[in-house]
Amino acid sequence: MRRSIRVGLIGAALAGLLPLAGAPAAQAAAPTKSCSMAYSAQIVFWAMTCSQPGEPMIGGFATWRNVPITFDKVSTTGQTVQVGNYMRLTPNTEKSPFANNIELGLYAEKTGKDTHTYGPRWTELTSKGGKTKAITAGINPTKADGRNHTYMTVRQDSGNQWDVLYDFNKVGSTTDQLKVPRGNPNRVDIGLEVMGPKYVNVPTIANRLQFMAEDKAMRRVQSANVAKVNSLGACGSAHKPPNCFTAKLTGGSEFTQWAVSKPRKTTATAATAKAAGAVSAAADGHRPLTAMPQVFHGVDQQALQQCLAEDPDSCLATVPGLADCVTTTRLCNAAALETRPALAARTNDSPAVSEPELRQRAATAFDVAPQQLEVNSPQEAGAGMWTVTSQAHTPGLQPGGEDYDGFRASYSATTGELLEACWGQMCQQ
Repeated sequence: MRRSIRVGLIGAALAGLLPLAGAPAAQAAAPTKSCSMAYSAQIVFWAMTCSQPGEPMIGGFATWRNVPITFDKVSTTGQTVQVGNYMRLTPNTEKSPFANNIELGLYAEKTGKDTHTYGPRWTELTSKGGKTKAITAGINPTKADGRNHTYMTVRQDSGNQWDVLYDFNKVGSTTDQLKVPRGNPNRVDIGLEVMGPKYVNVPTIANRLQFMAEDKAMRRVQSANVAKVNSLGACGSAHKPPNCFTAKLTGGSEFTQWAVSKPRKTTATAATAKAAGAVSAAADGHRPLTAMPQVFHGVDQQALQQCLAEDPDSCLATVPGLADCVTTTRLCNAAALETRPALAARTNDSPAVSEPELRQRAATAFDVAPQQLEVNSPQEAGAGMWTVTSQAHTPGLQPGGEDYDGFRASYSATTGELLEACWGQMCQQ
């Protein structure tokens, strides 16, 4: 019933935005050992990079396109079949390889024989538990339309917490990240995670990554400071689809792109790559911009939309006003402010979510016996969603070897999408 324990990473916040006189510099090196420890489970599989910039960072930035992720139309009751492509920020790797961190990315989960969900969310993991929340604002966040989206975390100007931005708009803030002494190594990871690989096809996702240094400038990591993990093995003569990843790091001396895929069949690999390229090439430029203001919170909106369509990892450097906005106002993209309803259309015309299937899904995801759950229907919970609660011990959605007391989760009544969840003491935040 249960996926194997997934090892957590460290997360924390920096002591200040400005360099301190005489403070020691962080060490730069490829974090090979900690990366291998973090992504080594045998039921959860990763094609991941771990980058150690070698200087304090106050933000992480990633971008990729919404590609079509597909699942076999078979019953997988009793197991979690899911894909996550995400950035994980770990500002302090000296505290412990199993501590607090922030995860932000795109997720697709098989919810039934013919159904699945698709969309962005962010997660905060701490020693007290965790919380995760779906991102409901933006242009087509739940559609595999090939559009570029951006994922960002920025440290707040005071305290130890971080803001989370999607498409250059703030969508949430952490509440329990730790203070970090300056000079400690820090890490930012990016890549693909898959559970149930034999049921999943993921075309190539071109992950592009940068970090924000203390001077608030975006920089690329040196390739020499990047570790790589492929826990399924590289597709080739020794490893065949569906049990393999394709993965390639490009950029010469600097990390520019981590291109990853998880093909379903050997014969489909070339066609899948070609289709992904076609989607990417035709992705943007079809949304009318006439209703947008020319300038919003100091940001040139026409320039921003053009940049998002063509070269999003350059936007912070090239779009007038954007770099200042993300570190101050944090609401910078007028076209992406609209919030989609929680009752979005399902991926097909199958019936709405049923109580038995939702109970089983939640029990599997949180590693709790189905009879230990309390499930409230949309009529009982209100707001068009199911709620599932339990007081049982749980490792949470992204366990790191610890159990916590209880969890609470909300799911869309029509799509089955996980809208929000918490476990342990984070449910009291």
